[in-house]
Amino acid sequence: MKHYLLAGMIAVLGLSGCATAPDDPYADPRDPFEEVNRDVWDFNEALDENVLWPVARTYGKIPQPVRTGLLNAAENLGEPSYLVNNTLQGKFKDAGISFWRFLINSTVGVVGIFDVAGEMGLTRREEGFGETLASWGVGDGPYVMLPAMGPTVPVDRGGDLVDGWYFPLDDLNTPVSVARVAIKALELRLRLQEQQALMENSLDPYSFVREAYYQSWRNKVYDGNPPAEEADPSEPEDLGDDFYDQFDE
Repeated sequence: MKHYLLAGMIAVLGLSGCATAPDDPYADPRDPFEEVNRDVWDFNEALDENVLWPVARTYGKIPQPVRTGLLNAAENLGEPSYLVNNTLQGKFKDAGISFWRFLINSTVGVVGIFDVAGEMGLTRREEGFGETLASWGVGDGPYVMLPAMGPTVPVDRGGDLVDGWYFPLDDLNTPVSVARVAIKALELRLRLQEQQALMENSLDPYSFVREAYYQSWRNKVYDGNPPAEEADPSEPEDLGDDFYDQFDE
């Protein structure tokens, strides 16, 4: 799975040789491959309508306690990578919490099915290697819409590959790895359904998702407290509050 993801990203980024500077003054400089990205967006929309959402809707019929246990177990496998990345960012207290969460939930919590550590006040301190790189000053890179995976930037998705090299993720067999990814993806799809109408009613769903991704990414990098962005003098004229309010709802 990790190799397929990397191959997909390289394939999309390989199109950079075909990219040209956009003439449209409203073009987003973060998205130099917008034409290709929009084609991938259309493909992902069809895939979601015909495959992902029907599967997620069926998955959603599983009793909530069962789904919660499955998601807890899937998330628990990522705790060692959170420990490493918190340490690399100098967040030693959070690294310690990740250590205890993994130890407690893997034992008392029955391989993570029950979030016993959370009940004890040890909430998840999720940090990925992409966030670590960003905290070290590594740039995002261009915005990319990956087939079947959605929006990202290279530093974010590339960091996910590194996170998969840590124990125990690197020791999982293929069926378990696929099950873990599927559980997280289906739970995310069910949560995103709440925003579906908001996206569809926006002026441009593609741009809406792009802005939502960047807002989410900045919140992750800055732990929910991103600095105010300086206005770009090259930006087109203000489109009015009604346009921007759709991203704040």
